[in-house]
Amino acid sequence: MCVRSFFTTHPNPVVLLHGLGANQNEDLNYLEAYLQSQSYCTFSLTYGAFPQYPEVGGLRFINESAPQVASFIQEVHTNTGATKIDIVGHSEGAFHSLYVPKFNGISGIVDKIVAIAPPTHGTTFGGIYAPFYLLGNLTIGLADEILNTVGCPACGDLVTGGAAVQRLNDGTPIVQSGNTLTVIASKDDELVTPTTTAFVNEAGVSNMYVQETCPLDPVGHIGEAYDANVWNLVVNALNTTPKRAFACSFGSPGKL
Repeated sequence: MCVRSFFTTHPNPVVLLHGLGANQNEDLNYLEAYLQSQSYCTFSLTYGAFPQYPEVGGLRFINESAPQVASFIQEVHTNTGATKIDIVGHSEGAFHSLYVPKFNGISGIVDKIVAIAPPTHGTTFGGIYAPFYLLGNLTIGLADEILNTVGCPACGDLVTGGAAVQRLNDGTPIVQSGNTLTVIASKDDELVTPTTTAFVNEAGVSNMYVQETCPLDPVGHIGEAYDANVWNLVVNALNTTPKRAFACSFGSPGKL
């Protein structure tokens, strides 16, 4: 949603990128509504879906989804007339928030990036190789059908040593000039494992665990998209107010 008056308070539109197996109406939908309530202009899309399963996003190879994400961000930039765009992603969407500015020619229009639980350096998926349906509202039967029909190319891209992970970590900086990155992770994440794989160890990057601010928060990987403490940390990053205090909540762990 984009209300023109929002630009007075927050001049950068925010593009939200869902996790693997989810879509624009599921995963970051509650965070998007929260940002809208805080007068942010937000946009989202379902990326990386196969034609047979249009509501199940993020399945395609990363290098197939990335141009779609980049095109959408460019479209938001053009249609809103904003100077810069901010990106907030969760899980695979967080990986795209790092990958797309680096490789798809949009870094010049990006300002702040907030990556929630990205498998930056690859993940063991907590020992589960086909977890994509866990981020969506899919039945096991549908997940099996999708696996048997189109597979999950993105799963192989994001495991430790996966092709997209290797490309992102090619020895050149992940964060591009003019972009500011905040990585938010949970010590109790059970899918992006080990949890330190999320962090980007480059100058100027803010890497944080939710529990450093809210020690009693038991949030897991899926729950990070729905956790009010995470939402507040996202707002702090978007507002460039990292020390802003807020009352911590104790929500659902959001674990498998």
